[in-house]
Amino acid sequence: MLKFVILLSVVACAFGAAIPEGLLPQLDGRIVGGTATTIGNYPYQISLQRNGGHSCGGSIYNSRVIVTAAHCLQGVSASALRIRAGSSYWNSGGVVISVASFKNHEGYNGNTMVNDIAVVRLSSALSFNGNIKAIGLAGSTPNNGVAAVVTGWGTLKSGGSSPSQLQKVDVNIVGRTQCQSGTYSYGSEIKATMICAAGSGKDSCQGDSGGPLVSGGVQVGVVSWGRGCAAPKYPGVYSNVAELRSWVANNA
Repeated sequence: MLKFVILLSVVACAFGAAIPEGLLPQLDGRIVGGTATTIGNYPYQISLQRNGGHSCGGSIYNSRVIVTAAHCLQGVSASALRIRAGSSYWNSGGVVISVASFKNHEGYNGNTMVNDIAVVRLSSALSFNGNIKAIGLAGSTPNNGVAAVVTGWGTLKSGGSSPSQLQKVDVNIVGRTQCQSGTYSYGSEIKATMICAAGSGKDSCQGDSGGPLVSGGVQVGVVSWGRGCAAPKYPGVYSNVAELRSWVANNA
């Protein structure tokens, strides 16, 4: 599923009808197996909002730039977007800033989900404090099995509404080679710009798209897609930040 929600609970496919549905990453889910948390623990997390509703997650790259997923920004204008930072709740607190512009990776492909990353430029700068901080991007891909955490306001049940309070879930990195192997069911769908992560009964899901996967104090992934949520054969799939870091730096 694309881990993406518009106006809380409306499931919307980012692809055209010409693509057979069986080939699409299916939309479904929630942060599975996670717990409520506070923004002070994850001050780099933001809520990317369309027309006043939570749509996707994102992370603070610097005071004026947010990193998110390219699929979160399909069919939308910058004027319809804003971000909320510095709050545990997507719908209150912290600061709300409108979006001046955004740029999707030129190589983003909605069929294969390669290069699913984008940068969002804010209309005014964030003021950093204990609840608003930037996070560095990983310079190398983490090893298979390394512990990681993913955060977001994804729905708690399929088709349901988003929780108002930030959720977090602990997972472990599944290396690209392992994610392509017969242990799982993705095979060659996992490309160099992707990294997987999973935990027993734990996953990111719909509404978490664009949010950060963090390990060792740096962002290693951007929530992108998957099939099912917390399904044994289908880890969550993330954009591999180490592979895409130079693009972010050049376009921020």
